[in-house]
Amino acid sequence: MTTVPRPAAELSADDARRIALRAQGFLGAPDRRAGVRGVLRGLGQVQLDTISVLARSHELIPYARLGAVGRTTVEDAYWTGSHAFEYWSHAACVLPVEEWPHFAFRRRAYRGRPHWGHELSAGAYDKVIDQLRAEGPRTATELGGAKNKGEWWDWSDTKIAVERALMYGEVVVVERRGWKRVYDLAERAIPQTLLHDDLDDTECVRRLVRQAGEALGVGTRADIADYHRLKGEQFDAVVEAAGLVPVTVAGWGKPAWADPAALATEPRGRHRTTLLSPFDSLIWERPRTERIFGFTHRLEAYVPKQKRIHGYFAMPVLAGGRLVGRVDPAREGGTLVARQVSLDGPKAVPAVARALREAAEWVGCDAVRVERVDTPGLAKDLVAALG
Repeated sequence: MTTVPRPAAELSADDARRIALRAQGFLGAPDRRAGVRGVLRGLGQVQLDTISVLARSHELIPYARLGAVGRTTVEDAYWTGSHAFEYWSHAACVLPVEEWPHFAFRRRAYRGRPHWGHELSAGAYDKVIDQLRAEGPRTATELGGAKNKGEWWDWSDTKIAVERALMYGEVVVVERRGWKRVYDLAERAIPQTLLHDDLDDTECVRRLVRQAGEALGVGTRADIADYHRLKGEQFDAVVEAAGLVPVTVAGWGKPAWADPAALATEPRGRHRTTLLSPFDSLIWERPRTERIFGFTHRLEAYVPKQKRIHGYFAMPVLAGGRLVGRVDPAREGGTLVARQVSLDGPKAVPAVARALREAAEWVGCDAVRVERVDTPGLAKDLVAALG
């Protein structure tokens, strides 16, 4: 790890929290004119996930910042007009199309290493490319079938080939249709001015470290590197050139770096009150969430039911710049069901009620039902606040 230069600023824990909230779009008036695409550009990526309880995560993330933006509007912002592409960043993510050149380092790495142990029959790769060129955008099923007759991971040659082409950058995802990826050739879907691998690895990583620093506002080495799943050594090699400045944050106990623009003005403005997807970049890294908010959160969807504490898809509630509770949601017809609610004391009740009402309206529900509250004495207050 490189020697950390003298800090450019000393920040309190509250300073760092407000800087992070503003950088992530939760403090200050949202840029509604820029809309969903503005959110995507500001964050640099929006994580995708298969779980859909209230809505899918890539819908929840702009909703959390902009409010009740239409769900069709969200999809159109990602998938029309060549404004975005899907690739491996923090995980499977939607990324602004302007970032295509900066992932050349990852495309090169994928071309030079083994591929999950999947064997590919001779000619299968070229066949998929030729088929897309002749027929236009297709799902893996339309290309010939996504699976063999074995278990779920038993991909067909077609699926292996098209996913390999995606990782190489020869194919892109241009749409999600019923959650299935729709593939097309990069030469058709990516603007010609961006369709290149000209940048060397160092320049790609420098740009991504800078972008991560801007999106986080302030972060540790691990925070910033993890944003696009970079290695710590990659961060060390470019952080100075990336233009981030070293800072100290009270209570963090680790060196930190900040976006200089984030230090130039004091974060002010209105705080959002909202439910957060567990895959939201504000909270997706548990150590950072604990450090900034004093809030320990774990996605329990993959935890055995009997061992869950807060519920299958518990969504933290953000209000006043703090995480004040959790809601594990479900939908039954026109009712949003709060299967389990965790509250950080009586003061959290109005905020959680507001977040539930707004979320219900957004997804087309006209009622909210609370099934369980972790503090039984607050259950009546919550129901009354929802009324």
